[in-house]
Amino acid sequence: MNKIITVLIVFLLSVGSVNAQSVDSEHARETLEIYRHIIEVETSKNLGNVPGVAKYIADKLIAAGLPREDVEIVPIDGTAALIARYRGDGSSGNAPILLLGHMDVVEARPEDWVRHPFKLTQDDNYFYARGTIDNKFGVAQLTSTFIRLLKEGFVPNRDLIIVFSGDEESTMISTRMLAYEREDLAEAEFALNSDAGGGDLSSTGDALVYLIQAAEKTYVTWEVTTRNPGGHSSRPRPDNAILDLAQAIVKIQAHRFPVRWSDMTLEFFDETGHQLGGELGDAMVRFASNPEDESASDRLAIESSYVGTTRTTCVVTMLRGGHAENALPQSATATVNCRIFPGVAVEDVLQTLQKVVGNQTIEFEEIYEPTVSPISELREDVRAAISEAVHARFPQIRLLPYMESGGTDGMHFRRAGIPTWAASGIFMNPDEMFAHGLNERVPIKAFYDALDHWRTIIKELAGN
Repeated sequence: MNKIITVLIVFLLSVGSVNAQSVDSEHARETLEIYRHIIEVETSKNLGNVPGVAKYIADKLIAAGLPREDVEIVPIDGTAALIARYRGDGSSGNAPILLLGHMDVVEARPEDWVRHPFKLTQDDNYFYARGTIDNKFGVAQLTSTFIRLLKEGFVPNRDLIIVFSGDEESTMISTRMLAYEREDLAEAEFALNSDAGGGDLSSTGDALVYLIQAAEKTYVTWEVTTRNPGGHSSRPRPDNAILDLAQAIVKIQAHRFPVRWSDMTLEFFDETGHQLGGELGDAMVRFASNPEDESASDRLAIESSYVGTTRTTCVVTMLRGGHAENALPQSATATVNCRIFPGVAVEDVLQTLQKVVGNQTIEFEEIYEPTVSPISELREDVRAAISEAVHARFPQIRLLPYMESGGTDGMHFRRAGIPTWAASGIFMNPDEMFAHGLNERVPIKAFYDALDHWRTIIKELAGN
């Protein structure tokens, strides 16, 4: 017994100032159980494992009290979506709220990681695994919040609908189906997304700002291909498909797109810069004051957490080339992924890349249709509800709408005419945001601190 108590004390110390009762509550245990289970099912594309995660979540919700007929698993193209309706009494007269997340994750190679990417592990400070933040954090927190509210007997004044997609990290076929083909979801007044937003912490753990995602950059990918007659490797020729592609890649990497800004991004940099302080914070403030200040924009350009908020970015993410070790390559292809600043045309970015490469024989193939989505102007009732959740943890922090550098399911719901804001319960240092990268992690304290986040928001927006 003493050993068990010692272990518990060590664990509680590892999560900092988290209240001991919150760590050991039924809700905390339920959330961690869901989190662990769905993380340890590898839901990368083409594996066919997402339907199993959808069934696990569906069974949890049904066991907690949702009628079976209100929980739907929709198989589609080897993956699945989950729709779960928590029925309200209709007393508000308002249309439903959608609560978004995605069950799939980006691929991870175990041999590259320090810890196995599909086993939830931890040290004194962090949970580690693929999906710990993107987006099984949000999926677990939303699912357990529904279970908690059902157990409490909560009756919302409007319907609440969980909408979890199954391929957000790849083709978004399930997302498109949910956003464009489901008339029952199209009736929603708005959507809240668990897959973005959240609080920024400084390197010393101080809360800087809470961000509500209200816009996203346009996501587009080209396959850039060089071709060559090839030949025998013992007879090298001056032109070579792989070398030609390499030269194009270097030029793309070196190109810097023009600085862009909006009132929303300038407000973000001004507030974050003043809170952050130091040399980086000063650059943010100067950029907010004058976005044409090149020294400020150059400083932000070397920050992976912030460069995407200042301009369009294009980066090479995949390579393939050649067909035999003893043959000259007949083709080589690079995948170039671009995140385009709102208001910039996709065709303009393509023409810029073609000009930068400077080789008319190089082919650019757009591999699927880009999604251009509008800004969702932040509503006061939504801001107030999120503020209630955030200020319970950090009373003085400012909430700001912002533009996401990456892409989420929200782009399709916005395009479908459903205003969408992302408001994750996470607070962490953006420099530790290893989503899509090696050794993805979430602070243990952040996990437990977020346990009341969605419950507060839901009760503010749909409580009687």
